[in-house]
Amino acid sequence: MAHFHSQPETYLERTRSEVPGYDALQQQAVAAIPFAPARVLELGMGTGETTRNLLEAFSDAWVIGLDSSPDMVFRARETYDDVQLARMEDPLPDGPWDLVISVLALHHLTNENRQTLFRRVREQSRSLVIGDVVRADPQVTPIDPQFDQPETAARLAEWCGGEVVWEQDDLAVVRADYR
Repeated sequence: MAHFHSQPETYLERTRSEVPGYDALQQQAVAAIPFAPARVLELGMGTGETTRNLLEAFSDAWVIGLDSSPDMVFRARETYDDVQLARMEDPLPDGPWDLVISVLALHHLTNENRQTLFRRVREQSRSLVIGDVVRADPQVTPIDPQFDQPETAARLAEWCGGEVVWEQDDLAVVRADYR
C-alpha cells in the first residue's frame, strides 16, 4: 500500500485490490461511531472516502480532514472545504472534537507516535474510531516494513482506552468513547 498511498487517481482501485475487506472496513468504521457527531476530525483523509461514508450516515456533521500528501489534499479539496496539509505527528487542530476518525492511516506511525497521538486525541475528543490494517496471522494485506508498522488490534485498543468492535482477517475497527 505504501507505494501508491499518495496517488489519488488510482488510490481506491489499488486499495480495494490489495485490501479485500476495504469496503467492509469503511462500513464498520462508520457503524462504530458511538453517537451523532457534530465536529469531526479525520486523520489521513486521503481521497475523502471515509468522510463521504460518514456524511451519508451523519449529514449534519462538520468534518476537517488532515493528510500529509499534497496530492491527496488537492484531490480532497475538490469535494470538501476543510482539508489541511498536516501530518498526524503535528499538533492537532484546535478541538474539542466529538469524534476523531482514521481509516487506513495509523499503521504508518510508529508505536511511540501512535501512543502520543492517542494521548492528544483523548485530551481533545469525546470519541475515537480507528479502522486499520493490524498485525495478524495470516497477514492478508501486503505490508512494506519501510512504510507500514501495524500493531495488533488488542494493543491499539489498550493504548487508546477503547475496545475492538470488529475484526476480519488483518483488518480491525477500534472504538474509544471518552464521554
